[in-house]
Amino acid sequence: MHPIFQIILFIILFAAVASILLYCVRIIPQSQAFVVERLGHYYKTLLSGPRFLIPFVDRVANKVTLKEIVKDFDPQPVITKDNVTMQIDTVVYFQITDPKLYTYGVERPISAIENLTATTLRNIIGDLELDETLTSRDIINTKMRAILDEATDPWGVKVSRVEVKNIIPPRDIQDSMEKQMRAERERREKILQAEGEKRAAILTAEGEKESMILRATAKKEAMIAEAEGQAKAMERVYQAQAEGMRLINEANPGQAFLTIKGYEALEKVADGKSTKLIIPSNLQDISGTLAALAEVVDKK
Repeated sequence: MHPIFQIILFIILFAAVASILLYCVRIIPQSQAFVVERLGHYYKTLLSGPRFLIPFVDRVANKVTLKEIVKDFDPQPVITKDNVTMQIDTVVYFQITDPKLYTYGVERPISAIENLTATTLRNIIGDLELDETLTSRDIINTKMRAILDEATDPWGVKVSRVEVKNIIPPRDIQDSMEKQMRAERERREKILQAEGEKRAAILTAEGEKESMILRATAKKEAMIAEAEGQAKAMERVYQAQAEGMRLINEANPGQAFLTIKGYEALEKVADGKSTKLIIPSNLQDISGTLAALAEVVDKK
């Protein structure tokens, strides 16, 4: 045989052997599983690590990921109990727990889960009115997760979470809701404004009340201080008068001194604006005393 043909034959044999080895020895990545069929029947499920397959006998029927899968399904038209049509899209979190059931349990499992999600959502929303639908997302999520988890169990799927992503009501309903929200905001604004004005009026009244109380207290304290000052002044005057009387009594003044003091008092009365004068009964004695004093002065 020609050497060139020998080289070509060697290359072909080498390629065939390499292909068979690559086919027989499989390295399965982490979090993946291979469903293997032998002669057309399910044989076993291979997990991560190096695995060996018999060529032309074993076949990998499906490669399955064991990670949690997140599927965002398109919006679905649903009708509420009060006949309002809206669009709702959901997000489903699920994990393949049995690769064999996932491979042989249902045709196109992702599409089956999407259709099951749509029908379940329509059934749940059909029992709720519009307002309940908009405010009951947690209830909808919980019911859908329970129903989907039970329905997909024969497919080797575990539904861990379902979330209603968007609820899109018709345009006229959106306009009505916006008007209602605007009216509610205006009402709250008016209430807050009225409460602010009320609070301001209360604070003003309390301030005026405290101001009046403080003014009255200050006036009372001033009057008390003035009265105490007058009382102390009168007390000083009476004390001075009493001291003067005491000194006069100790000096033992004569009748002439007392007569002169009476005359001085009479002068003060006469100099006043009073229209009545009181003449003492001993006016003659006073005159005699004055004459005697005049004589004493003339002798000097």
